Amino acid sequence: MKDLLTKINNIATQKYGAKYAEARAQKLCKTSLTLKEERVEAAKQGIENGVALRVLVNGAWGFASVGSFDYAILESAVSDACRMAKLASGRLKTPIKLVDTTVISDRVLSKPKKNPADIQMEEKIETALAVNKASLDFDNRIKSCTVDYFDLTGTSNFVNSEGTSIEQDKLYVWARITASALSEGVFTFGREEIGSTAGYELFDKQVPEELGTKVAKLAIEQLNAKAPKGGRLPVVLGPNVVGVFVHEAFGHLAEADLALSGGVLASNLGKKIGSDLVTFYDDGTIEGAFGAFKYDDEGVPSHKTLLIKDGVVAGLMHNRETAQKFKAEPTGNARAEDFRVEPIIRMRCTYMAPKDQSFEELIRDVKLGYYFKSFRGGQANLDGTFQVGIQEGYEIVKGEIGAPVRNASISGNTLETLHKVDGVGKDFMLDPGRCGKGQTAFISDGGPHIRLSEVIVGGSA
Repeated sequence: MKDLLTKINNIATQKYGAKYAEARAQKLCKTSLTLKEERVEAAKQGIENGVALRVLVNGAWGFASVGSFDYAILESAVSDACRMAKLASGRLKTPIKLVDTTVISDRVLSKPKKNPADIQMEEKIETALAVNKASLDFDNRIKSCTVDYFDLTGTSNFVNSEGTSIEQDKLYVWARITASALSEGVFTFGREEIGSTAGYELFDKQVPEELGTKVAKLAIEQLNAKAPKGGRLPVVLGPNVVGVFVHEAFGHLAEADLALSGGVLASNLGKKIGSDLVTFYDDGTIEGAFGAFKYDDEGVPSHKTLLIKDGVVAGLMHNRETAQKFKAEPTGNARAEDFRVEPIIRMRCTYMAPKDQSFEELIRDVKLGYYFKSFRGGQANLDGTFQVGIQEGYEIVKGEIGAPVRNASISGNTLETLHKVDGVGKDFMLDPGRCGKGQTAFISDGGPHIRLSEVIVGGSA
């Protein structure tokens, strides 16, 4: 494969005058499965092979992709990519330049105890059925349960005209469980998402029956909950909510392409935007984490990237192009969903660093507020405004956890909210997830428990 991709890159540089060329090939096996009410609604298994070709000609990108390893087809595709780049270059005001990187030659192996590619579809269905049945059997008020399962195994090859050649194993196992409950006209739901880059042994740690029960219990407990009191109130956020806040409200603003598109962080580099307790990282080097990998889709090694230190914006997430524009180091954040699309800047494992307070210390001084333990969705805008819906929440009354609340949300402006962080726990947790930004990317996010002196609490998400 290396020789084939090298030949294609040479055609781009030697025949068509490309200053830079890269070829990214994948051989992947994917399984997806959906079960609802103990019925298989969808089951798919297939192989996806293909090559992505990207060239830099006259300061402009050209891109082509083909679902084939045939030399003649690839030769034609690279010709198309170079032609498109030449056409695009005539409309560019500023030529694209790439920051220099180290030439790498490497082979990255995954070593699962249980390779999902070796697990029969029947066994995967049985696992999902066990989750489904446990949830539906938990309580007669559980009306529905859906299990979505996905796995991916295979290899990717990256070769560029600078001499870098990387072969990297790919392995992801992921599942999402949702359950709904209905009683006396009140409708609630619970949700849990799990994922691993280790292997199918994920279900040895995440026992299917326990997963189903956990999600059902979340839905049932919400039936007796009440709507929260709205307004600006102190809240304690669990790691699950902290993670989605870091990802949605701040992380996207720290992606250099969005910063250049008008995000608020471009003008705040080196400035203090949060309390001294706020330190954020995006880290692709955490072994086994759902968003971790050794090399990104530009062949750049993953880094532990400091985004905020003690409330001061310390850096952004970069690909080679934005790193050149900001005179920064590339951070290994260029990611493509598959061979059909170009790599763009994406998060990996984004989190808030822990400090030294216990959970009891965080809630002790809250006279009236809320503890929001887990989320059910979130969104943010380039101007820094955000909203996060809460799945599981409780009152805090005189320093004690009180009655459950449902249909809560928090919202505000990211830069204002970060100044409201006045307590950070010593615990830490990462949760797996999937992020959409035109493409789907597997990520992790998380952090410790934290306390906000105030945030806007809404009664509906």
